[in-house]
Amino acid sequence: METAKQINYNRAKTWQIGCFAFNNTATNVIMLLMGYVSYYATGVVGLSVVLVSSLLTSMRMFDAITDPIIGFIIDKTNGKFGKFRPMILIGYSIMAVSILTMYNTLHLFPENLKMIGFIVFYALYIIGYTFQTACTKAGQACLTNDPSQRPLFTRFDSIYNLFIFAAGAQYASGYIAPKYGGFTFQAMQEFSLTFILISGVLTALAITGIWSKDRIEFFGTGKKAPKVKFRDYVSVLKGNRPLQMLVVSAATDKLAMQAGNNSTVMVMLYGIVMGNYGLYGKMSMITMIPSFIMILIGTKYASKFGSKKALVRFTWLCILTYIGVFALLVFGDPTQISLDNFGMMTVLWITLVCLGKGFGSISGGIVIPMIADCADYETYLTGRYVPGMMGTLFSFVDKMISSFGTTIVGLAVAYIGYTSAMPQVGDAYTPGVFWVTVGLYIGMPMLGWIASLIAMKFYELDDEKMKEVQEKIAEIKLAAKEEDEALA
Repeated sequence: METAKQINYNRAKTWQIGCFAFNNTATNVIMLLMGYVSYYATGVVGLSVVLVSSLLTSMRMFDAITDPIIGFIIDKTNGKFGKFRPMILIGYSIMAVSILTMYNTLHLFPENLKMIGFIVFYALYIIGYTFQTACTKAGQACLTNDPSQRPLFTRFDSIYNLFIFAAGAQYASGYIAPKYGGFTFQAMQEFSLTFILISGVLTALAITGIWSKDRIEFFGTGKKAPKVKFRDYVSVLKGNRPLQMLVVSAATDKLAMQAGNNSTVMVMLYGIVMGNYGLYGKMSMITMIPSFIMILIGTKYASKFGSKKALVRFTWLCILTYIGVFALLVFGDPTQISLDNFGMMTVLWITLVCLGKGFGSISGGIVIPMIADCADYETYLTGRYVPGMMGTLFSFVDKMISSFGTTIVGLAVAYIGYTSAMPQVGDAYTPGVFWVTVGLYIGMPMLGWIASLIAMKFYELDDEKMKEVQEKIAEIKLAAKEEDEALA
């Protein structure tokens, strides 16, 4: 008689994982674009800095609220074109229309309608963004259930994002800003159209990657799942301890990194503290190859020892690296960091930024396949296959916590006098600017990583536990198969 342990894992082809990882890159391209929305809303539309920061925080909370609803829709969907492909396409289409309309028309609105228009367009963008990002998390569960293969997603995802954020930084600081003299209306027109088109190509590749796996035989136990009700969200979050801990780990990290890597903080760091904003884009390109090598090593480590161990190990390395960054900025002379002045400060800066980007890409990227582990654990516990619910539950709490990132930056710069406009390249250097920059760029990520390490102490899905989980799911599938054969 066939045993469950003899059943092969549902493995994906490497190119399928590589293509599907573009779904996250596609939404990150849009997120990078929308990171500059404050400049458009304040400098072009004329809304105040504090108002825009507060609106962005409120809208991110709205973003969190939409997650469970869209996750529920995904879990209820299983039509001719599968569960995930239609949602990816719907999400991208909504984002493209709302963003292009906003960046091309909002400044023309009457004064009393500009704020309302901003809220409406941004809300539509959020709905589309949630549709597409929910599929990134939920689709992992049907793409592959092999614990040694899931970290491959992180490898592709981290490499893609390493390139896209480096290219995006160079595009913004080395092309768009110099060409238009800042983030003007014309700059944002070109910026938005270019990035929407790039995101569209990546979205098409992602749909191709998941095409053959988006079928019921790859969903959970391979049979029709029990009916899911909206109130099940509470029981899933309450009963799935690994999901709770992963949410805490990722949400605190994201809050910290959103504050630390905010476009305004980059302007302050490179454009004011160092006095060389053009270096920002160049540094992003310089760090690509070393970070790429570390990503390969890190994801190999995760495949061999498990995602949990990889997350903990590389979070510790992030902390140690940023201690070095802090010492360099505080005890060194940041104005000496320049490719035209290739001294010790520049060498140390490049080294530490390379290490930080590499380690951070692994510790942050490994979270996505870990959501799929939590989804499989839910099937192991209850027999329910609810990847949409799992992914969007994760996003709901994650976004509610991390929604304060933009507000933290807005309040911090307002505290040092930037109440009517955001910091700009070439503004006067002051001790206040320096310490706010250091606090946001270094202090916030450090707090997030410490919280992440504490959460992982209580996360039980290590390599051995995931083998047990997949064996039990295989037994359920085998029992269902034998039952169907008996009835036939």
